[in-house]
Amino acid sequence: MKKIIANFKMNKTNSEIKEYIMKLLPKFEQGKVDLVLCVPFTALTISKFLLADSGINLGAQNICDEDDGKSTGEISGTMIKNCGADYVIVGHSERRVKFKENGRIINKKIKLALKNRLKVVLCIGESLAEKNTLKTNEVLKAQLEEALKGLYENELDNIIIAYEPVWAIGTGKTPLVKELENTIKVIRKVVTDDFSPKAGEKIEILYGGSVDLKNCGTFCKIKNINGMLIGGASLDADNFSQIIKNIK
Repeated sequence: MKKIIANFKMNKTNSEIKEYIMKLLPKFEQGKVDLVLCVPFTALTISKFLLADSGINLGAQNICDEDDGKSTGEISGTMIKNCGADYVIVGHSERRVKFKENGRIINKKIKLALKNRLKVVLCIGESLAEKNTLKTNEVLKAQLEEALKGLYENELDNIIIAYEPVWAIGTGKTPLVKELENTIKVIRKVVTDDFSPKAGEKIEILYGGSVDLKNCGTFCKIKNINGMLIGGASLDADNFSQIIKNIK
């Protein structure tokens, strides 16, 4: 069963979230896809209420690298879990670039998420400059090893890797199928080398970056990809329902 994670980013008020979910629920078939909605922090509680017994999981878009304390404006793993979320996105390129989150910070966030029984969606990806200078594999290896440092193999059961090339996010550009197949192999090899062949084969890997109604069917047919991380194309409930149907 394919996993689909929607990242709403900084979009939708609580009333808009309610309208969205009310449109989505009648069109969603339980057991066909594994669906997670990652909504703004402000909408976690109402989303949990609206999604009850729907089979749709709830996720947050970020987590603080401290579990409590003097961090004004931050949200801890304990708070996220208390709001009803089961997933959290960590390491998104927007956080890496705009907020200067490095591998050490991302590693701390992952450990705190796991401590709070949250499943982690770990985003990795290369910039256009890194792609053009043939550094994609090197960059992905470094990002993975920094993020997963100090983890036990059994903890990978609660980690999903989302490959999102920075140059593809919101640009309408996407990798060629062959490029994507090769990149997914590289990611699995890093996990295999650092943990075990079983871990490399078992870990879930998603693709994200300008996924839309036209290309989602192509991406989901790639053998080693377990699903999609979808941003802008998930914001319209009718459009997103059709994407889910195509991926299913």
